[in-house]
Amino acid sequence: MELKIENITFIIVTFNSEKIIHNCLKTLPKESSKIIIENSKNINLKNELEYNYDNIEVILSENKGMGASNNKGLNNCKTQFAFIINPDVKFKENTLIELINCSKSIDDFAILSPINSDKKFPNFKIKKNNRNTSNENIISVDYVDGFSMLINREKFKDKTYFDENFFLYLENTDLCLKAKQNNENIYIIKSSVIEHLGASSSDNNYSQDMEYLRNWHWMWSKFYFNKKHYGFFMAFLKISLNLFSAIIKFLINLITFNNHKKKIYQMRILGIFNSILGKKSWYRLND
Repeated sequence: MELKIENITFIIVTFNSEKIIHNCLKTLPKESSKIIIENSKNINLKNELEYNYDNIEVILSENKGMGASNNKGLNNCKTQFAFIINPDVKFKENTLIELINCSKSIDDFAILSPINSDKKFPNFKIKKNNRNTSNENIISVDYVDGFSMLINREKFKDKTYFDENFFLYLENTDLCLKAKQNNENIYIIKSSVIEHLGASSSDNNYSQDMEYLRNWHWMWSKFYFNKKHYGFFMAFLKISLNLFSAIIKFLINLITFNNHKKKIYQMRILGIFNSILGKKSWYRLND
């Protein structure tokens, strides 16, 4: 099926995102379906969004992480293409036009994405031996960041998308690796540009607690991802430098009474140990 605005459903996972979600939704086409997975169970936000925007469904959900939430959106999606985005992204006027036009020259793809507007933070990775496309505007890549992923659902016949063991971080890399292992194609479209604020998906009132959460889960996810794909020993080697660094920095900030920094490195250490011990990604923000 040809990629068109009408057969794209936008999937957005929100958590205390009421201050930023409107800026995102206003840049999306009215005719496209939108599914919001609202993980803070904010009934007022659900009512507000469904009243003010066309073709939108807000699903109140228990916060089980980005992977599980995206899966819920994908399983409720009725179109072939699902565009997963974060609530802190914005589309430019020609973002979708360029994406759709360029897709016509691509024979086959599992995942497609615009390019991040900030060149300092590319939203993709390419291995040195990756093949190039004949069109300089279309880049064949190994993975794209999770804040912008247009998924061709027909390429995932088993309907299993994200690994729900991940709560936060690397679930998108895991999905891209799965696609690559199945010989599927992933592309970035250079002429299609998306803006990403970064680390702004939740209310700033939660910023410090979110920083602790991110550090815990980044370390948990890094070990789990590498153990899943490369084995326990390789995962331990990859995480050992992070563990050593976190311990040293924790002790320095303990001595200098920098409680905020101390807590950050404490969270990293705890995330690593929980993952090594095979415990689930259980750490959550306090209600």
